[in-house]
Amino acid sequence: MEIIGFIGSYDKTDLIIYIAKALTVAGKRVLVIDSTMEQKAKYVVPAINPTKGYVTEFENIDVSVGFDSFDEIKQYLGFSLEKELEYDICLIDIDSASGFERFQIEKSIKNYFVTSFDLYSLKRGIEIINDLKEPTKFTKIIYSKNISKEENDYLNYISLGTKAIWNEDYILYLPIDNGDQSIIIENQRMSKIGIRKLSNQFKDGLRFIVLDILGEEKEKEIKKAFKILEKEV
Repeated sequence: MEIIGFIGSYDKTDLIIYIAKALTVAGKRVLVIDSTMEQKAKYVVPAINPTKGYVTEFENIDVSVGFDSFDEIKQYLGFSLEKELEYDICLIDIDSASGFERFQIEKSIKNYFVTSFDLYSLKRGIEIINDLKEPTKFTKIIYSKNISKEENDYLNYISLGTKAIWNEDYILYLPIDNGDQSIIIENQRMSKIGIRKLSNQFKDGLRFIVLDILGEEKEKEIKKAFKILEKEV
């Protein structure tokens, strides 16, 4: 099972769910873990009998809410603690330094730092990575209305002294106000994951992340998966 972390205080739940959907259509078995304090997935992902901790299935994605470790999830699912969970990919939503330790992010194949440039998201996100014990590489996912070098320079500046190692080969910018949020809210009400009405910029961002996770050798499968998603109502 490949572990992938999405770190920061900015709301990442919907982004992760949409990435997970694309990965499942591409043939991967995916577990999403909401380890955040707010546990937004508890409210936006349909569940029949939500309890303090549970795993529910949503559009072929398994979503875990309310657990503090992989061992707790294994116990809930009836797995031996010595046995690995039977997923290809695990996407973990993290908004605290303790989440790094509880879910063994040092074993992750990739980590994404997700933020916008409102001061709370930015400074709280830096506060999280400031508590890292080991140097960790991150790819930036930045929600921004206006893409600017100054924003990235400022992020680099305030993160000086942390153990974050930024991947400067690629920085992903997603639209902060391009009609996408209205579409996502509409999808939530209808309990579905649909990308057809999302902006091209947002869909391109999803494609990049999925390609980054699966590797360029899976580009054909990813293109096919997004064609299928585009046809879904």
